[in-house]
Amino acid sequence: MYELGEVVAERRIVQKLAVAVAVMDKIDRGELRLDQRLDLSADIILGGSGIYFLHTVWGDEITVANFLTAMLLVSDNTAVRMCGRVVPALEINEILAAKGFTHTRVEPVANPNRFFLGVTTPRETHDLLWRLANKTLLSTRSSDFLLGVLRWINGYHDGIRRDMSSAERSRVATKYGADYDSSGAARHEVGIMFDATGAPTLTYAFFADSLGDLDNYGGTHPAVRAHAALGRTMFDTIARTTNPAPRAHHSVPQFRPVNGG
Repeated sequence: MYELGEVVAERRIVQKLAVAVAVMDKIDRGELRLDQRLDLSADIILGGSGIYFLHTVWGDEITVANFLTAMLLVSDNTAVRMCGRVVPALEINEILAAKGFTHTRVEPVANPNRFFLGVTTPRETHDLLWRLANKTLLSTRSSDFLLGVLRWINGYHDGIRRDMSSAERSRVATKYGADYDSSGAARHEVGIMFDATGAPTLTYAFFADSLGDLDNYGGTHPAVRAHAALGRTMFDTIARTTNPAPRAHHSVPQFRPVNGG
């Protein structure tokens, strides 16, 4: 079931994008820095999606920029806990409320620096993305940082960007999320497509829930196949058009392989 209504809630999926916005808002206010370092200790590690749990040994000091990149590019779960160390749950909710989001919230727990990812809706996620792309949600610098991560070609490829060239993929900022609960599997994907000049041209927020195939997180899941077909169709529709009156532009460097040195 695909939902585009206002009351649909999702849990532990694309909500990481809203958490990243809250962190960048605190940076915009001068209360936090992208280069601020935190220790990555063993007791904060979560499994599931991501990269930090794969290290098997911990003790690094990593920057805020580091764990935000991991959270958005590979949906790292440990990175969510790292965000909570710099922006507690109640502050995240206050920031999101101040930005006009009514339903988008994290779920606080006893530890003020921990939380469940809570809920959002397709409509509010669409609004968040469009305002991010037009650089009215955050500062230009913060917007460029988040969009740069979301558009980079090393991110998620099974869905919207599956049947695209590397150049085409770089024109799509996307965030995927997969989970399941008592109603079945959920496979969501949200993002922005840009024209050749870097102007935001199309925003999508696909929420699919109550699905089967719970343990299939790959590209063969029916919902993910549908995302791939939709992505190709949407991109072909806007590929030769330009947005004549964008509020902002965003570009990413062309991918160039590097063979050491």
